[in-house]
Amino acid sequence: MDKYLIGTLNNISDKGLSRLTDKFALTEDVDKAQGIILRSFKMHDMELSDELLAVGRAGAGVNNIPLDKCSDKGIVVFNTPGANSNAVTELAVAGMIMGARNIYEGIAWGQTLSGDVAGEVEKGKKQFAGSEIKGKTLGVIGVGAIGAKIANAAEALGMKVLGYEPFAPHPCLTADVKFLDEIEDMIPDCDFITIHVPSLPTTKGMINKDLISKMKDGVIFMNYARPDLIVVDDVVEALESGKMRKYMTDLLEPEYIGKKGIVATPHLGASTAEAEENCAIMATDQLMDYLENGNIVNSVNILGRVILDRAVGSDRHCFFVKCDKEQAEVEEKIKGFYGDNLLGFAGAKRGEFGYFIADVKAGTEAFNCDCIVRFRAL
Repeated sequence: MDKYLIGTLNNISDKGLSRLTDKFALTEDVDKAQGIILRSFKMHDMELSDELLAVGRAGAGVNNIPLDKCSDKGIVVFNTPGANSNAVTELAVAGMIMGARNIYEGIAWGQTLSGDVAGEVEKGKKQFAGSEIKGKTLGVIGVGAIGAKIANAAEALGMKVLGYEPFAPHPCLTADVKFLDEIEDMIPDCDFITIHVPSLPTTKGMINKDLISKMKDGVIFMNYARPDLIVVDDVVEALESGKMRKYMTDLLEPEYIGKKGIVATPHLGASTAEAEENCAIMATDQLMDYLENGNIVNSVNILGRVILDRAVGSDRHCFFVKCDKEQAEVEEKIKGFYGDNLLGFAGAKRGEFGYFIADVKAGTEAFNCDCIVRFRAL
């Protein structure tokens, strides 16, 4: 192959695309592309070309990409977690302050005034009196790249921070967070709660009537993650009853429009020049490393990190597999086939899909079996 062809389905920052080396070239014909970079374009109705090897999402969410269809064709799907974390963090912190101080409602009311505006302001501003965040308690559900930065910012603003994180918190966390083993143990003490978890079968609808009933009366809840993490009717009911003071979100849905207590920005979380540049750079770099070297970082359909330093003078054999065998069993078969010809090995498998890299002596015949969806020799 003279050059790997890269197609784009959205406007991608030049800061990312300019990183393409002379081994890559942009193409307007995505059917000929070995790699695709996109942001929000919905791929579900696309026919996936047999040429396509990888998809790079310049952002975190991948609900616009048909993961199952890609996996069945041996197409690796990357995202860029953390690349837009600062942008989302700033918006979430702004949302918390905006909710506490009734800023949105005050601005909207002010735009309706006429005549003696100064007089009307003096008479009416009391209805928008809010509260300060200093000294209040913030609960963070999911202390990853975004949750950790929000915790750091909240502490710097004088807040107490509680956290729930079933895995290890992100290394960027510097705040003195008190972690609780269960969400139910954390939320009763929180004046503000922010959620930053992925959309999974175990997290969909997790903010529901039962959990809301355990929250402090008048809590301000922030969802700058995924819309399906909440049960909309339960949140609306909580707002109407006064149990929940505000629902602050960046996920404008039809059900939210006109609802009292819901302040929804139109998906602005990653809409900064800096975030778009960071995402484009990360997506481009990951795509190039995979196409050229077979290395996988931040794949959402393999759910693993497979990186191997290339053995000098070796051939590289890369396998995308689909089977119900355990990872150890697949590895044993590959390693057993290559024997003394194997110079380096790495792999990951979760569920039915897996990916393995084998560096072998030059000229070695490739391992083959029925479970291989896609094989590449590099």
